[in-house]
Amino acid sequence: MIDDIKSDTAARMGKSVESLVHELAKVRTGRAHPSLLDHIRVDYYGSEVPISQVANINVEDARTLTVVPWEKNMVAAVEKAIMVSDLGLNPMSAGTVIRVPMPALTEERRRDLIRVVRHEAEGAKVAIRNIRRDANHDLKDLMKEKLISEDDERRGEEIIQNLTDRHVKQVDEVLGEKEKDLMEI
Repeated sequence: MIDDIKSDTAARMGKSVESLVHELAKVRTGRAHPSLLDHIRVDYYGSEVPISQVANINVEDARTLTVVPWEKNMVAAVEKAIMVSDLGLNPMSAGTVIRVPMPALTEERRRDLIRVVRHEAEGAKVAIRNIRRDANHDLKDLMKEKLISEDDERRGEEIIQNLTDRHVKQVDEVLGEKEKDLMEI
């Protein structure tokens, strides 16, 4: 029973860290990265689809992405979708290839983005702590029902705390990487 709680808790905490990584990938740094365009949706014959389903996205150099639509007639739609996105990018098409230059970030904008990133990381830590609280509550319920002893409950709480510490450390590492990324010029 304790192993079930432990594995469920570890899985949920891992998902919280993965979610943070996914959210931080959307925060634009000065460097080009294909995942920056992941959330952009393109009008493809009347339905909205992710850009990755209609085009190939590659990094040309540190500050330029190249987007190559699979169909020639989709170039304008893909270019428009990138332009109207919330990223503030200005794509330029050259035949069937769309080049997306990444403008350099100002110091003020970098500071704002760091604030946003820290807020996201804090949200992930709160989620991890809530998962810990739920797991400890489950352990207490098992003890009240006399399915486990007090010693088992204590051991379970220590295991859950170690999991929590490990996942909070992962969040801090992800945050540190993203902050370093944002402050690079």
